[in-house]
Amino acid sequence: MLDAIRWDTDLIRRYDLAGPRYTSYPTAVQFDGHVGTFDLFHALRESRKALRPLSLYVHVPFCANICYYCACNKVITKDRGRALPYLQRLEQEIQLIACHLDPAQKVEQLHFGGGTPTFLSHDELRQLMAQLRKSFNLLEDDSGDYGIEIDPREADWSTMGLLRELGFNRVSIGLQDLDPAVQRAVNRLQSLEETRAVIDAARTLQFRSINIDLIYGLPRQTPENFARTVDEVINLQPDRLSVFNYAHLPERFMPQRRINSDELPTPAQKLEMLQRTIEQLTAAGYRYIGMDHFALPDDELAIAQEESTLQRNFQGYTTHGHCDLIGLGVSAISQIGDLYCQNSSDLNQYQNALASAQLATNRGLLCNADDRLRRAVIQQLICSFNLEFADIEKAFNIDFRGYFGELWPQLQRMAEDGLIELNNERITVLPAGRLLVRSVCMVFDAYLEQQNRQRFSRVI
Repeated sequence: MLDAIRWDTDLIRRYDLAGPRYTSYPTAVQFDGHVGTFDLFHALRESRKALRPLSLYVHVPFCANICYYCACNKVITKDRGRALPYLQRLEQEIQLIACHLDPAQKVEQLHFGGGTPTFLSHDELRQLMAQLRKSFNLLEDDSGDYGIEIDPREADWSTMGLLRELGFNRVSIGLQDLDPAVQRAVNRLQSLEETRAVIDAARTLQFRSINIDLIYGLPRQTPENFARTVDEVINLQPDRLSVFNYAHLPERFMPQRRINSDELPTPAQKLEMLQRTIEQLTAAGYRYIGMDHFALPDDELAIAQEESTLQRNFQGYTTHGHCDLIGLGVSAISQIGDLYCQNSSDLNQYQNALASAQLATNRGLLCNADDRLRRAVIQQLICSFNLEFADIEKAFNIDFRGYFGELWPQLQRMAEDGLIELNNERITVLPAGRLLVRSVCMVFDAYLEQQNRQRFSRVI
């Protein structure tokens, strides 16, 4: 693992393609309207019968200010009162879902995302957590992974104290960039002092883990000023870092239309930013987990990767991929057994459905045998950088080389280029190919040819 990444500019130029991030396979692009509440209830019943542990995701869509780069499902408003009717419907959804599950099913993981979850008042956060505890079997001994996304402009010491009191023990902090010119260009003014204050509070209050999100490729960024941001972030010593590539898709995401495309860095500058960031983080002792994620060697993600137990779902890399994921709130996605389903992404439709005592499920997908097989292959490659054919053959009763025979020429070309090592027993993603692991996964994606690649970000 010490040689986790080797930078190869020529390889990156050839394989830096647009493609899915594989937080699921099949990806959400494949979801359709043929999946509804009946399918969800059936999947919940199967989960209850198997007494599978749970992971809960709660989507809070509200933000007081708009960040121009953002591609999340959000509602921009200064009116804090808009949260109340949403929370009333969210509590209805919690009750409707929970009655189909067994109280013995433990919630190993909980995550509040958004939007800005701390848009909610302290009383609203207390009431929401009380409803979750009443309806689900949340762990009381601080052993679960209970995380929340934090905007340091919307949190202070009292907020952090409340979150710890409510049972949260992980925080993910949006930072993106510290340069004032970049912040003005994306309408997110956030000082280092604000960010440090939240981190100091989290450490004092003994939160278990701190993650910081950065984005490279934003307007007015240069390799030099982004390197200064990375140095400042390293000084904050987060346990984990996510360093995302900004995908400029103004035709899909309206806020991005406010970004001046002439101010975006060139592809060569973006590559230099990523290369320097990797060098800085590696020198500071961080390990490359994969797909933009870095962690300290004693972090659970790094340990899970070494032990080949790391998994990936809609919340990114996780040690809880064995749990059934229940998504709550507008646009939230659930993964229960072989079922993926998503709530309406329209706030009014979501609230109206629940006002009629109906769940807001409006699209999804039920995996078939081929989906399950390819999902296992992609999961192994993207989490472990290694795929043992015998494991897949045993699990799915196939001959790997025979089943994927038509893909073999593509894999051989990748092997010749130094992206992977390929033999009759396994695929190993080499250090020069790890940044490009999405490109390797794309070979096994049966749906990719029929998709519009412009929907996806580039690998680098």
